[in-house]
Amino acid sequence: MDLAGCKTAPGADLPTHARPAQARIRETGAVPRGRAAPDGCNRVATYSRGTAGVPPGEDTVSLAPVGLACLARRPARAAHASRVREAGAAVYRPRHPERTCLYRMFEGHFERYRHAYEERFEPHDGPLRPVVAPTVEAYLDCGRLLGGFARLRCPKCRGEHLLAFSCQTRNFCPSCQAKRAALFAEKLADEILAPVPHRHFVFTIPRVLRRLFLRDRRLLGLLSRCAFRAVRLLYEADLGRKDARPGGVASIQTFGAALQWHPHVHALLTDGLLTRQGAFLPVATVDTGAVEELFRRLVITALVKAKRLSEDFARKLLSWRHSGFSVYARQLVLSDENDRLGHLSRYLTRPPLAQRRLRAGPDGSLLLAIPPDARTGATSLSLDPLDAIHALTLQIPDPKQHLVRYYGAYANRARRLYRSTDSLADVEDVAAATPRRADDEDSPFSKERRKSWARLLRKILEACPDEAPQARSRVEPLLCPRCRVELRVVSVITDPRVVDRILEHVGAGRGHDPFEPRAPPAP
Repeated sequence: MDLAGCKTAPGADLPTHARPAQARIRETGAVPRGRAAPDGCNRVATYSRGTAGVPPGEDTVSLAPVGLACLARRPARAAHASRVREAGAAVYRPRHPERTCLYRMFEGHFERYRHAYEERFEPHDGPLRPVVAPTVEAYLDCGRLLGGFARLRCPKCRGEHLLAFSCQTRNFCPSCQAKRAALFAEKLADEILAPVPHRHFVFTIPRVLRRLFLRDRRLLGLLSRCAFRAVRLLYEADLGRKDARPGGVASIQTFGAALQWHPHVHALLTDGLLTRQGAFLPVATVDTGAVEELFRRLVITALVKAKRLSEDFARKLLSWRHSGFSVYARQLVLSDENDRLGHLSRYLTRPPLAQRRLRAGPDGSLLLAIPPDARTGATSLSLDPLDAIHALTLQIPDPKQHLVRYYGAYANRARRLYRSTDSLADVEDVAAATPRRADDEDSPFSKERRKSWARLLRKILEACPDEAPQARSRVEPLLCPRCRVELRVVSVITDPRVVDRILEHVGAGRGHDPFEPRAPPAP
């Protein structure tokens, strides 16, 4: 089941961000946007007995930790919690986004950023893009029960749990982007990459050209095309073959270590050429100087052709001794190094900011952890909240803009042609052999993805132990912590009235979390 696929992003016309999410939902009364509910689930749940579906007279017991509300029908709160501890169950502990510095920054300062944008940022970065406000609104509701949730039930003990939705924003929310990165790494390993060595390339451009790609983001695709073509031309010249192609996956990133606008391309390419007979022709060495020169000339020529550079300035750029273009290609990954390949695949689609890098500073400023500065040796950067918000919102891609692209032998239309005959022996016809698009809801990968939320989340926790210390022990996200039985989705609740009634009943809708430690009652 893909619970993360259920969006809860409100519309763009919602009121101020500084208000609690529950107040925003109640004032608008709008049902959040989202995909179809999982099979067998009601889109809007209503109840006929008790308060918000809980029978009267029955107490609420905390079976799960913070953020996973449990509506178990057992009155013995302390006794049951003791049994769970004795069982030693490795329980999934959901995140609390509202406690992070990043969330508090957007919740407390985004409305002020919108009012100040026209005077402070628009003169040099253009008008505020329409995609920014809905993305931030969705992020503020991500992982919050106030924005809607799935109702899970244990088929054995009948205990119930509430699981908040995620926002599914692109290249913005650290949690959702981590899930995208895990899915991307899995797709590369299972469907895309051939069992041959791959090399990691990084292509960067001079500062004088970077603002062009900010003013016209459609040019970002030009960077990845020129990067792949430069490598392809070098491979073909080195091996003397025109009938073979390298396979390449290019990820376009627009952020630097200090969150500055820094468009560049990370690419994972085969360390040689693939033929249509399934053979692999490796290259002896990779001359990064030659690739850099090819990349420089291809980019400048393409910008002139697109009428973004004058011919005079293009000749000036080509005459520079230090061009500002660079190519890094020192990291080679062998075909049997699955762990390194998975780590590198996730790195290609990582979020712009890891939450552990941002912390509150003095006088309301923010401190961003950065690599040691070459001149000063500083390891942190002080940022004004509005500047930090602006730097992060610049990284939000435009709608329908692809940040990951496949080239050569890994292109969608050509992928089947460069597979070996043995790998296609069990395919009955050509149509079955042609891979479907990644966003095709009927593709085998998409069907498996919808069923694998728990497996995906477990994989993320195991891959990122620094951000999830709980992953040191095995975590089963969708298992009942008492019975060790898989939980089942019984409904998907998005009606604000029903959400409010349930959260008021369990005590999570008025600022009190029933699963946090609390003081004993007064004598």
